[in-house]
Amino acid sequence: MNLSSVKLTNLLRPLVEDLGYEFVGLEQRRDPKNPVLVLYIDCPDGIAIEDCEKVSREVAALMDVEDPIPGRYSLEVSSPGLDRPLFTLEQFEQFRGELAQVSLYAPSDGRRKFKGRIVAVNGDGVTLEVDGMEVPLEMANIAKARLVPDYDKLFAKREETR
Repeated sequence: MNLSSVKLTNLLRPLVEDLGYEFVGLEQRRDPKNPVLVLYIDCPDGIAIEDCEKVSREVAALMDVEDPIPGRYSLEVSSPGLDRPLFTLEQFEQFRGELAQVSLYAPSDGRRKFKGRIVAVNGDGVTLEVDGMEVPLEMANIAKARLVPDYDKLFAKREETR
């Protein structure tokens, strides 16, 4: 996470939590014409469009006052979805045993992209099981991480409830 992401997280997390939501994390998408700040929120009952609208209004007001991002940008507030992004070691721990896709800033063993099961979380990183081998990854080197939904399992659950 870069310094501006840390500052934005420190600014926005208390507001989101005061509104009763989990602050999952944020992404800054670099687009020269229209940079986008994506804020992910969650709650035990799930996220509805009204939740996103409520958080968006409050965050936009705070951002207007604090002005932490120079220039124009768009704000998106979203649920984490089935392919939930992972931003912290705690989130990796929460989803231990699940399949994740991870992109690195700098290559590890000649690779920058890994897809594997989260098998361990330690002080400064995570370990994925990739093709039967355990691959340790430093959190500081993780550029992006997301869960990989098991659609077969999800559809099977859906069929069971019918």
